[in-house]
Amino acid sequence: MTATLNPRDTLAELATRMPGASRVFHRHRLDFCCGGRRSLEAACLAKGLDTESLLAELALEEQGADGTDWSERPLPELVDHILERYHAPLRGELAELEAMARKVERVHQQKPGCPHGLASHLTVIRHNVEQHLAKEEQILFPMILQGRGAMASGPVTVMEHEHDDHGASLRRTRELTGDLTPPPEACTTWRALYLRLAQLERDLMDHIHLENNVLFPRALGG
Repeated sequence: MTATLNPRDTLAELATRMPGASRVFHRHRLDFCCGGRRSLEAACLAKGLDTESLLAELALEEQGADGTDWSERPLPELVDHILERYHAPLRGELAELEAMARKVERVHQQKPGCPHGLASHLTVIRHNVEQHLAKEEQILFPMILQGRGAMASGPVTVMEHEHDDHGASLRRTRELTGDLTPPPEACTTWRALYLRLAQLERDLMDHIHLENNVLFPRALGG
């Protein structure tokens, strides 16, 4: 294990090299996308986690991992994967989550656990994400596919800053929802909403990780 797993490796390096690592990081709420430049050791210290236990968990997870190593695939294939796996589903999912949140707030507005302000927050997220996706699809990704990725440092910097904003939005979502924990009085729609918000968080973190730590460095020639 020590030959392939080093506590001084960054979260981004591990998530890029090991397909199963992101699942472990999700379980322990370790930010490997925007906060991916921290070492595993430092991230565990900040979260109060035992580093050796997490290394063992990573090794165990990797035994059953069968994910694609996107650091080795051609850039056009990686871009297509990001568009199909993340961009296309994200637009519809955000609209549905926003509608579900409005219903929950309307029907359960008198209940103490009602996530007041969640729908409005999701409206802002949807607006910001849709603008972000359009910039990538209309400006950055065409540059990369045309072989001009080395000239894209400006657009990449903008996208990375916006990724940080998306990470802050995910943290705000947890604040508004009691850490995505439905109260005892929650109905089926309410519980389904929180489950889907948790999945949105996982998908968005995987999405940002692939761009920040795989696509962008490769496109820039780093």
